[in-house]
Amino acid sequence: MPVFVKELIAGGVAGGFAKTVVAPLERVKILFQTRRAEFQSLGLLGSFSKIAKTEGVLGFYRGNGASVARIVPYAALHYMAYEEYRRWIILGFPDAGRGPVLDLIAGSFAGGTAVLFTYPLDLVRTKLAYQVVESSKTSVKRHAQKDLVYNGIRDCFSKIYKEVGIRGLYRGVAPSLYGIFPYAGLKFYFYEEMKRHVSEDHKKDITVKLVCGSVAGLLGQTFTYPLDVVRRQMQVQRLMASESRPMIGTFETLVTIARTQGWKQLFSGLSINYLKVVPSVAIGFTVYDVMKAYLQVPSRDETASSSEVAAARRKLPSSPSLSQTHQ
Repeated sequence: MPVFVKELIAGGVAGGFAKTVVAPLERVKILFQTRRAEFQSLGLLGSFSKIAKTEGVLGFYRGNGASVARIVPYAALHYMAYEEYRRWIILGFPDAGRGPVLDLIAGSFAGGTAVLFTYPLDLVRTKLAYQVVESSKTSVKRHAQKDLVYNGIRDCFSKIYKEVGIRGLYRGVAPSLYGIFPYAGLKFYFYEEMKRHVSEDHKKDITVKLVCGSVAGLLGQTFTYPLDVVRRQMQVQRLMASESRPMIGTFETLVTIARTQGWKQLFSGLSINYLKVVPSVAIGFTVYDVMKAYLQVPSRDETASSSEVAAARRKLPSSPSLSQTHQ
């Protein structure tokens, strides 16, 4: 099996497992970001209690099917593309070095690549998580508000496409790209930079990797979080009855949120995101490492070294083969 296929499998399994574990926190975070009226003053515990009472345990996982359907290919592409971009940069620019800047560039482009391929699923996940419905054993009832109810992933895709076409499936993709480039790059940058200060005896310790990865994820999220709020509100704008006019474009949406909702709204749900990022990144890195070991994926340094050797051989002038010399 090719190395890139093994990396795709390892990344997909890691992403799906980690996302399911933190799905309840993700649901509440989306409700905070999109300013659902019922959840504005409840806080974290109050929101958990309300969801449990009105929707039951399954309410915490509303939209998680779309989330996992998105995160599996997203994580697979993200990890694989990061490794591949890193190899290509080393191969094409052997004198560039292997410092954290290399990881910043490779991580940024890998994040952008993964977003472009999987964004429609993220849009569907957000719309499903945004709607609040009262569940029963036999039916799904509309809430008091006149929200459009999507009955699953396929129904959501179909209705979005019928209403606004293919462009509707990429509503809010601009802030996603603006956010993912610095976030993905900074995450890998901080991760590798912190590992540089760890002694050689502990670099292979999985606990050290998880700690470095968690801190890197927290730092990256803090710098780029406002763009995540902009993305969420653009995604559910058609469901927000209180909006009197459409918010066109990323910058205008950012300014509108700050002016009408206050600048604090740009960081709404950030504390929940901190609670979510730590276990998510920790589990993601752990499962990814376990899967790579199970699939016998060579280490990053080994593949990079082989790429450098191949590049060096191509630079050597052609010479007669050993058999031709003997002839």
